[in-house]
Order: sequence, then structure tokens, then C-alpha cells
Amino acid sequence: MDFDINTLPSPCYLVDERLIIKNLEILNSVQERTGCRILLALKGFSMFSVFPLVAKYLKGVTASSLYEAKLGREEMGKEVHIYSPAYIEEEFDSILENCDHIVFNSFSQWNRYKEKVQQYGNKKISCGLRINPEYSEIETPIYNPCYQNSRLGVTLSNFRSDELEGIEGLHFHTMCEQNSDTLERTLPVVDRKFGQYIKTMKWLNLGGGHHITRPDYDIERLIQAIKWLQDKYGVDIYLEPGEAVALNTGFLIASVLDIVENGMKIAILDTSAACHMPDVLEMPYRPNIIDAGKPGEYSYTYRLGSHTCLAGDVIGDYSFKQPLKIGQRLVFCDMAHYTMVKNNMFNGVNLPAIALFNEEQGIKVIRQFGYEDFKHRLS
Repeated sequence: MDFDINTLPSPCYLVDERLIIKNLEILNSVQERTGCRILLALKGFSMFSVFPLVAKYLKGVTASSLYEAKLGREEMGKEVHIYSPAYIEEEFDSILENCDHIVFNSFSQWNRYKEKVQQYGNKKISCGLRINPEYSEIETPIYNPCYQNSRLGVTLSNFRSDELEGIEGLHFHTMCEQNSDTLERTLPVVDRKFGQYIKTMKWLNLGGGHHITRPDYDIERLIQAIKWLQDKYGVDIYLEPGEAVALNTGFLIASVLDIVENGMKIAILDTSAACHMPDVLEMPYRPNIIDAGKPGEYSYTYRLGSHTCLAGDVIGDYSFKQPLKIGQRLVFCDMAHYTMVKNNMFNGVNLPAIALFNEEQGIKVIRQFGYEDFKHRLS
């Protein structure tokens, strides 16, 4: 890293604008070569201090709630799309004010709200329906929207072709951190089941989970898949990655608070998997640490755990070339997406500060948190 992490508070999320730009340029190249429209999925990355930068490349945002939609409207000011398994009636008027596309999860939801949409006079809102092709290659059930008895999307057996009047697009989301070969295998299933309906639509949204900015991602295969859909159906294509926008752009800087022994050396940190990087426990996965290796790879192996009371709040086992010291900083990689948006203050543990780096200004601390943030979440 070409800047001094010791100048930052600990713990602290640090996002590097240079890396965000690199990802945005890749995504924009897909837009330019195909004419598709790519949206930032706020559920994965909602750091609105970089929205003006994102807006230079992407077409807008996609939200999962009213609050995300308002954030996108206020801070980016481009297209705002929304999808929810069910909308809260008291919020729907505000959703109409803030959104340009509304995707419904069921015909029941569409029929409940379609008159409100059609009578809304301030702007034209395009409505869509989420479909469930009952095909997915996601192996972790908690992330699989096509898992058995899923509540997400309309299956073919429940599709009502006589209730499509007013619906302009279809949406499906079947992927999670996957390459374009997965999309290539998914499209024939979607085509076979729903092709007769897609051809009557104005747009088709391929959802998220496309790891477009990953080094081994096959962009040419994605482009061919998009062009195939455009040629066959004449529809506008949307993609809505969240992770691909922020993939490998951020870090979490943490400090060693203590080192104890119980069958092995255990380093207790001022960060927490449960509070600051929940996907480490949910996915689960093992984040990389700069200058660290797998257990036994280097001379000194430690289990890294948190200072919360949760026994399982363990990040993983890592080895280092030199012994760890109390006060030493560790840098966790790929900590921009699904961290800030999912973190919490369990045990009263403070949230990490948020910082940004760019070449013009260097490191800038955007936000720090404190007791009042903890207190005001409670009653």
C-alpha cells in the first residue's frame, strides 16, 4: 500500500478511488459494447460519498427498500430501480416519488398497487415482474434465490399471462459471485420457460451476482449473451451488480489488542466478524490479509478473533513471517462490499471509521462513529 495506514483510526474501512475507477471502466466498457444499462445495487455497496464518481460511468442504482431508493435519488440523481419481495403500503407513495422502475415479486403485489402506479401523474414509471426460472448454480442455500420453496419471484406454474397488462419488463436474479459461463447456462432455461413473455416486453433485467470485475471473468462471453438476448427479443438489457462495482477496492484496518494461548496463539483484534464483516460468518469465507498466509505457510500461526463475547466471533487462522505484536495493524482485503451495509453494534462495539483515498487529496476520513450512534438505535 502506498500510504501510511498508521495515520488512520482503528478499526477503519478504507476505500481506494483508483480501484473503484478501474472497476467502473470495465463495467462501462460492457455498456459501450452492448448498449446495456448497468446499475449499482445498493444492497452491496452504499458508500454515497463516491456516488458522484459512480454516476460518471453507470446509469443509476437499484434499491431493495424505500430508504435505499431515497439515498440513490438524493445522492446520485440518475435512474432509480426498486425490487422488494413485498412493499409496505404506508411507504408506497414515497416509492413512487423516488423510483423510475418498480419490480413486483408476485401478481398479488402487482394487482395491489398497479392502480396507484397507473394514476401517478408526476412521471412515467416502468413496472416489471420478477420471475423464478427454478435454476441456479449457487451452492450456499442462504444466497440461492431459486432454492426449493423460495419466496423470490414467480415460477412458470404460477405465471398469469392474462394479468400482464401494464408490465413492461421481467427480472430474474439467479447468481452470486459467478462467472459468465453460469449466465450462459441459465439463459436457455429462462428462454425455454419465459421466452414467449419476454418477447412482449420492453426490457429484461438480468439481476446481480455477475462478478464482472474479477480478474478471471470472461467478459466476451457476457457480451455475447447480452447480444443474443437483444437480437432474439429486441429488449433493453439491465444488469445490477453491487459487488462487481466495489470488488477488491476496499480494506479494513484493525489492530491487535492482546495475544493469548489456548492450544495455539490467539490474537484478539479491535474488529469483529460478527459486527464488521458478517459475510465471514454467513458465507462463510476467509478474507485475505496483506503479508499473511494460510496456517503453517509462514513461521508464526495465529487464530484471529474479536473482542466481542460471541464465542464463534473468529475471523480465521493465519500465519505471519514475524510474531504479531500488541498494537500492530493488520489490513484485511476486499472489505468495501457487504461490510458497511451489513455491519452492526452488537455488544456496543463501535463501528469502524470510513475513509477514502484518492491521488488528489490522499487519505480523507469521511465518517467516525461513537456512543450517540449506538444509543440512538435503541430505546
